[in-house]
Amino acid sequence: MSLRPRITPSVVLASLALIVASGGTAYAAATIGSAQIKNDSIRSIDVKNGDLTRADIRNGTLRGFDIQDGSIQAVDLAPGVAGEGSRWALVDKDGAIIAQSGGFSINAAYPELPNTAAEGQPSNALRAAGNVYVNANENLDDNAITVSIALQNQTDQDGNGNTNGRASGPDANAEFSGEITATVCGIAGIVACAPPGSNQRDHFVVSPRLSDGSVTTAATHKRFYVVISGDSSDLTDAGKAIPAVALP
Repeated sequence: MSLRPRITPSVVLASLALIVASGGTAYAAATIGSAQIKNDSIRSIDVKNGDLTRADIRNGTLRGFDIQDGSIQAVDLAPGVAGEGSRWALVDKDGAIIAQSGGFSINAAYPELPNTAAEGQPSNALRAAGNVYVNANENLDDNAITVSIALQNQTDQDGNGNTNGRASGPDANAEFSGEITATVCGIAGIVACAPPGSNQRDHFVVSPRLSDGSVTTAATHKRFYVVISGDSSDLTDAGKAIPAVALP
């Protein structure tokens, strides 16, 4: 007479428990996806430090509201400098910085330089007189420069009694019109900046002109904005000491 072991409910439950204990981890790893994870249930403590990198974040998926205020800090930049890509300054018609995010200083504004022309030749002392030379206090090889004329409709620059910008004729609205260019200094074979100390890659020159390209005079100098975009992490200690200045 053979004896068969009875299969009881307790035996079945014990066997299932053993199977889950030995293979449950692998099963869970293979089957748990984003649908099985409750929103807001994963916390910082659940993620090992250093495990997530840029490669784990799809481009364009992070928005402003995904980032906690104050969690991203500008590193080693002057107070008020917003970080990479947003240094700016406002220069008045006399060539003085009247507002800035920090780090800029004027090397020379509409300067009259020593005459270096050969004897008997016309003086070249005014060769830089139409320009403003700015020290950015960082190497500008990895930056772009954008400049724009800022209107000044409370100053009658051309003496025509009109500051509303609606006079007819070329350059009849000097308070609004004009052209402006800028470039990094010290570009071999392309740009040389004349004032002492300016012909190097941490300086740039801005040339505000009348609409026909003529050099401005003391009465018609232009007020302008300048923006430096790109990597400003190499701002020098001297630049970091120049604080932000708000608009008056």
